[in-house]
Amino acid sequence: MQTGGRRGPEIWLRGPVDDGPRADTPAAPGRVSSIPASPRRFSWVATHGGAGVTTLTAVYGGQDCGRDWPGPEDPPSVLLVARTHAAGLASVLRAVEVFRRGAAPAGLDLDAVVLVADAPGRLPRELAAYIKAIESVIDVYRVPWVPAWRLGDPSGEPPRETEALVRLTGADRLPR
Repeated sequence: MQTGGRRGPEIWLRGPVDDGPRADTPAAPGRVSSIPASPRRFSWVATHGGAGVTTLTAVYGGQDCGRDWPGPEDPPSVLLVARTHAAGLASVLRAVEVFRRGAAPAGLDLDAVVLVADAPGRLPRELAAYIKAIESVIDVYRVPWVPAWRLGDPSGEPPRETEALVRLTGADRLPR
């Protein structure tokens, strides 16, 4: 195929092709890097009692909304939180469905689901399958069992398995 005097394979190109600067086009301004990045603002919402929202707020920052929807003064970006037991997974699926149907309060955005381990060790196969179903409809971040948190000490660094959650939330502590 011959196009514009150039020869090449017949392929589909997606998006604009940059042939370099043109005489009639002004140069793009340089990227401004003096703007400091700030932690992202979001609200933790528990889908059931004991989900771990208060601990997650202490470790990752954000607004602790408990089991209530964020109010007008709270960040509209929502992270739903549940434990990885059967009742917790069922409750988070119900909450995701509220957003899917458009029944959540106006202005709220569901960013992700955060699942907090309900016990140390591997999940039973049935619960792992339940989590796969949730992951098929929304981003899921998993938080492992942390013995210090059970004792009421959220002062250490986040577990290294939660590095993606640290990036999402903009937490200022590095994973251990």
